[in-house]
Amino acid sequence: QLQASGGGLVQAGDSLRLSCAASGRTFSPYRMGWFRQAPGKEREIVAAISWSIGSTYYRDSVKGRFTISRDNAKNTVYLQMNSLKPDDTAVYYCAAAGGGGGLASSFGYAYWGQGTLVTVSS
Repeated sequence: QLQASGGGLVQAGDSLRLSCAASGRTFSPYRMGWFRQAPGKEREIVAAISWSIGSTYYRDSVKGRFTISRDNAKNTVYLQMNSLKPDDTAVYYCAAAGGGGGLASSFGYAYWGQGTLVTVSS
């Protein structure tokens, strides 16, 4: 089970840190990702991280502003979001993929958190 938290209402330029904690049995995904879905738009991958190595991927629109990280001991993945823009407004989801697939791929994610709303006002 994945539990996402940390969303909220902020102003443009502010920062937020999202957390996604995994509970249950031994947790060892192949990769973890953060996705977002804005109203009226399709869900898109924002960032991903290799659980074992720590390699990362970011979509172009968040490069240099967002940082994905993980704490293997706590079974938790984070998304630090800086310099937030109104276009970042969305429900953010964390997800875990069991095996295979490139970091940039949106496929293979079998486990999903419940989503946390991020609203950025201008």
